Amino acid sequence: MAHLLMVESWVGSMSRLLPRAIREGGHTFTFLTRDLHHYLRSAPEGAAHPLLGARHVITADTNDLDTLLPLIERLHEVLRFDGVLTSCDYYLPTAARIAGRLGLPGPAPDAVANACRKDATRRVLAAAGVPGPRFAVHEEWAALARAARGIGYPLVVKPVDLCAGMFVRRVDDEAQLAAAVGALTAFPVNARGQRRDPAVLLEELLDGPEVSVETVSHRGAVQVVGVTDKSIGGSPAFVETGHMFPAALVAADTEAAEQTALAAVTALGLIDGVVAHTEVKLTSAGPRVVEVNPRPAGNRITELVRHVTGIDLTACFVEVSLGREPDVRGGRTGLRSAAIGFLVPETSGTLTSLDGGGLRDAPGVLEVRLSEPGAQVTVAGSNNEYLGHIMTGDTEGLGARDRAEALLDELRSAMVIR
Repeated sequence: MAHLLMVESWVGSMSRLLPRAIREGGHTFTFLTRDLHHYLRSAPEGAAHPLLGARHVITADTNDLDTLLPLIERLHEVLRFDGVLTSCDYYLPTAARIAGRLGLPGPAPDAVANACRKDATRRVLAAAGVPGPRFAVHEEWAALARAARGIGYPLVVKPVDLCAGMFVRRVDDEAQLAAAVGALTAFPVNARGQRRDPAVLLEELLDGPEVSVETVSHRGAVQVVGVTDKSIGGSPAFVETGHMFPAALVAADTEAAEQTALAAVTALGLIDGVVAHTEVKLTSAGPRVVEVNPRPAGNRITELVRHVTGIDLTACFVEVSLGREPDVRGGRTGLRSAAIGFLVPETSGTLTSLDGGGLRDAPGVLEVRLSEPGAQVTVAGSNNEYLGHIMTGDTEGLGARDRAEALLDELRSAMVIR
């Protein structure tokens, strides 16, 4: 039995999937957090949060690395950790630093830090010749406006240090650019109490469909598990409205996406102890890297992969965090494709009606989760405002996505927001 240190977590599905993978692997974990109530608020009514299944729950300031590292060293002398991990983007660099400080398995801290900063990722990939959009990074308005004119409108505005699509916007002119930059400036601290970097990333707007490539790295070898397709909506925001695994691509596009992702992961140095989720645009000029995430895919993509291939990417994450070879053999599951569709609100108000009871028994449905009436609704500006999802599978081919979309249409027609 190994003992892992988990430094914070996402509050969504990964806060359930990762503890489960640790437990099913025969291991245990200590949970380290600055605010336990951040997680308890999301626990199902009447149920204990899976994170409370930890051997120990320790409160410490996870945002203050200078005081955290000596504390972790003292804890390690008593508790003896075998690996360090987190599912939360904001603490991936911290987990890597802790592992390095304790001499435990894990990716190079600098590699993780660069992957978690969108501007650093762009610079590393550009230096390595990995294809991406034209970009510029500035803090001052005059420099941003000048760079935007150089790249050309329309373009994409991004924070360098947020995730889940927060504040990522398409802008078509200088007035929209000013509004997007102003919104970022008015958000100086992220949801975990960390002060944000004021730098703003501008990128060329890329055409073509977006996919993600799921990979696992161990001791210098990076293995592709598969390619997932994405549906994007919510313009001018970029909200993920659904996914399907495997992506419905011709073989040449699948190969191009995989090779581009491998080049990106390798250039960043994410070649040991990482389950990565690399987003790629298949543009008319060839594949271009959108971003590289040095952790298992969110938005239930890991579950789609497991339903189709039998490969548990969360379990792989646990094993590589312990320096062990992950099991990526998979096996027959009976499904040829699996998809998830998210119910994305297009208006704000109060959810007064959303009845999905009958959908749970519909053919091919794997899972239905919906918000309860009375929930406050905000027009989606990121991946944080979903009202629920439907997950479907297809035993015959690549029909799971169409099935999920058809069921979502039924939900939308019955949903009432006032």
